[in-house]
Amino acid sequence: MPPAWQPARRRTWLVVLTSIVLGLGAVAVAALLVISGGPEAALVGFGLAVIPVPFVVMTYLWLDRYEPEPWSYLVSAFGFGAIIATTIGVVFTMLGAKASGLDGDDMAGVVWAPITEEFGKGLFILLVVLLRRQQMHGLLDGIVYAGMVGIGFAFTENILYYMQTYLGESPAGGRGIEATSALFFLRGVMAPFSHPLFTAAIGIGFGIAVYARRWVTRIGAPLIGYAVAVGLHSAWNASAFLGEGWTFLATYAVGMMPALAFVLGLALWVRRREGRVLAAALADCAARGWLHPDEIPWIASLSHRATARSYAKIRHGRPTARAVKEYQQAVTELGFLHDRILRGSPPKGHLALQAAIRGRIAMWRPNVVLPPPLPRVPRHLYAHPSG
Repeated sequence: MPPAWQPARRRTWLVVLTSIVLGLGAVAVAALLVISGGPEAALVGFGLAVIPVPFVVMTYLWLDRYEPEPWSYLVSAFGFGAIIATTIGVVFTMLGAKASGLDGDDMAGVVWAPITEEFGKGLFILLVVLLRRQQMHGLLDGIVYAGMVGIGFAFTENILYYMQTYLGESPAGGRGIEATSALFFLRGVMAPFSHPLFTAAIGIGFGIAVYARRWVTRIGAPLIGYAVAVGLHSAWNASAFLGEGWTFLATYAVGMMPALAFVLGLALWVRRREGRVLAAALADCAARGWLHPDEIPWIASLSHRATARSYAKIRHGRPTARAVKEYQQAVTELGFLHDRILRGSPPKGHLALQAAIRGRIAMWRPNVVLPPPLPRVPRHLYAHPSG
C-alpha cells in the first residue's frame, strides 16, 4: 500500500541505507559465487534461476492492486530474501546441524533449514511491522511481503543448487547442463512458489496480528504462522531428501498444490473484501461532499478502474489517463484511511495524512475525465462487510 505521511528526510535516509547494504551484499554474493564455482557455472545458475522470477513477481503484483506496496519496499523485500535471509539460513543451519550432531545434508535440510530459513525470511516482515507499521494493513500485505522475500530467497538458493549440480557436486548426483535442466524443471517450473508459499504463513500471522486487540493474538498469530511455515518447509524437504520419487510427487499433489490454492484463494477473498470496504468508505466520503457518488464505481471496482483509464487514454490521451490513475490512487488511499477512522483505529498522524491526500485529490481532479456515470447503486448496498 502507498506510504503513509512521514518525514521525507527519515524515509530518504532509510531507502539510501537499505540500498547501500543490499547493493554491497549483492556484489559480495556475486563475487563469492564466481570465485567458488567459476564464471561459467555462475552464469548457468543465474540464467536458470532468474527465469521464473518475473512470472512469480507479477502474480503478487496482480494480487495487490488496490493499494500497491511501494516499489522501494518490494525491492527491499526481494533483496532481503536474496541476501540476508539466505545468509542467515546457511550460517545458522550449519551451526545448528553441528551443535545437534545432524551433520548429514538430508537431516540438516529437514530439521534445521526450515527453522533458520523461515526465521530469516520472517525477520523482514517483523522489521516492517516494528519500523514501518503503516505499511502493514492486513492479510494481503503480509502475503505480498512474504511472497517477495520468498522469491528473493528462492532466487539465490536456486543459483546455488544449479551451480552445484552443473559442477557435479550435488548429493543427488548428475553433472552438466542436462542434470541441471532436470533440476530446473523441478525447482523452477514445478515449484517456483514453494518458498513464497512457506513464508506466506508468517505473513498471514502478522496480518492478523496488526489488527488484533488482544496481546495474546498479537504475539500468538505470528508464532503460529512461523510454526506452520516451518512445518510446510520441513515436509517439503523431507519428501525431496528422504523419500522416493513418488513421495515427492504425492507431497506436491496432496500438500503443496492445495496449500497454494488456499493462499491464493484467501488473497483473492481479501482483495474482494477490500473492494467492498472501499466502496462503503467512499459512500460515506461522498455523503460528506468529498467526491461525487458517481465516481465510486470507477474507483472501488478493479475492472471499472481499468475501463476508466482506457477511456481517458483513448478519448483524451496519456496525460489524462495518468491524471485518472493518480486520482484513483489518491481517492483509494482516502477511502481506506477513512475506513480506519470510522473503525476507531486511525494511524498516527491521520489528520495530517488525510489533509495531504485530499490535497492531492484536489490537485488531480481538474484534469480527470471519467466515463459516463453507471446506474446509481443504492447507498445501503455499500454497507460494511462486517455489518
